[in-house]
Amino acid sequence: MVATAKARPRALIIGGSLGGLFTATTLQAAGWDVDIFERSPSELDSRGGGIVLQGDVLSAFHFAGIQTGAALGVRSGDRIYLDRTDRVIQRSFMPQTQTSWNMLYGTMKAHLPAQVFHPGERFVRFEQNGDRITAYFASGRIETGDLLVGADGARSTVREQVSAGLAPTYAGYVAWRGLIPEAALPASAADVLKGTFAFQQGPGHLMLEYLVPGEDLSTQEGQRRWNWVWYRKVAHGDELSSLLTDRSGIRHSFSLPPGALKDEDLASLTQASKALLAPTFQTLVEATHEPFVQAILDLQVKQMVYGRAILLGDAAFVPRPHTAGSTAKAAANALTLAKALQSANSDIDAALSRWQAEQLSQGIDMTEWGMDIGDRIMGIPRSHVVLTSA
Repeated sequence: MVATAKARPRALIIGGSLGGLFTATTLQAAGWDVDIFERSPSELDSRGGGIVLQGDVLSAFHFAGIQTGAALGVRSGDRIYLDRTDRVIQRSFMPQTQTSWNMLYGTMKAHLPAQVFHPGERFVRFEQNGDRITAYFASGRIETGDLLVGADGARSTVREQVSAGLAPTYAGYVAWRGLIPEAALPASAADVLKGTFAFQQGPGHLMLEYLVPGEDLSTQEGQRRWNWVWYRKVAHGDELSSLLTDRSGIRHSFSLPPGALKDEDLASLTQASKALLAPTFQTLVEATHEPFVQAILDLQVKQMVYGRAILLGDAAFVPRPHTAGSTAKAAANALTLAKALQSANSDIDAALSRWQAEQLSQGIDMTEWGMDIGDRIMGIPRSHVVLTSA
C-alpha cells in the first residue's frame, strides 16, 4: 500500500504589509502553505518612511531563507544632538543600520510566489469549525484554512471581531515626517548630518534624522534619502481633526499620506520649524516637497489567540516609535510563530498557546516602555483618547 503525503497546513493571512509578509515568509519556510489577502487593490506604498534595522528582522530573514545580496540599509556611526544654533552638544559612537519600509517590503515580496498575493480582498469575518477556520470577504470570496492570522494593522478588522470596541488610543502628539533625495539637500546641511543619527530636543518636541535607502532601494552614496521625524504636540479634538483633514476635505483616521496636507498646514509646519529647529533641521523641512503626518497611537491587547484566529504585529500591539520596535515586533511575532508551529507535532493549538504566552508579555513590556519614553520626552500625561475610524 502506497502511503499518501500529508497535506501541508494552510494559513490565511489578513493584511499584506510588513507583518503579513513576515508571517508569510517564515510560515512558508516552516512548511506551511500561505495566502495573503490585502484590502488595497493596488501596490502598497512606502509612506512609513525610515526604519531602524533590528536583529529580529535579520533573524526572520535568515529563517525564511531570504538572500538579500546587497546591503539592507545605510550605516550610521555617531549619534549627535544639536542645539538651536546647530552646535553639537552631545556626540556618542552608536553604530546602527537604517533601512526603509519599501526596502523590507520589496525584499520579502520578491521572495514569495506571485500566486500567494490576493489584492483588493476586504476581509469581513471568519467562522471556526473545530480545527478549521473560514474567512469571508466583501467580494463574496470564501477561503478555508488551518489558521487565520490578523496582520491587518492598528485598524484591524480581525481584532474588531474577536475584541469588539478595542481600538488604538491617541497619545497626544503626532509625527511629522519627510523623505528627501540625498542630492537635494544643500551641502551646508548634509555636511552636519552625514554619517550620523541626529537629534534635537526641546520643550514638548523632538526632531531626528537619518539616511535610508533610496526610492529605488539603492544604498550608494548620493542615491539614498534623508529621513526625518518631528514629534510635536497636537491637542485632541478640533486641532487634531483639522490636521487630519486633507486638502480635499476628507477626514482621515490616523495619518495623512504625502501630498495630502492642506496648504495652511504646510505653511504652519515651515513657520514652526523656523521658530523651533536648528538651521540644519529647518533646511530639511524646507527641502521636503511632500511631508506627511501620523498620529502617535497606543494599543495593547489582552489576548492574541482566539482558537485558530490570531492577532500579530500592530493588530495586537502598537508601540511608540521611540522604541524603534514596531517592525521588529512584527518580525519576532512571525518568527516565533513559525518556529512554534514547525515543532508542533500536529498539535497546533498547544503551539499557539505557548506562542501567545511569550509574545503577549513581550508586547506589553514594549508598549509600556514606549509610553514611558514618549510621555517623558513630550512632557505630557498618558492619554486614553480613542480615535474612531473614518
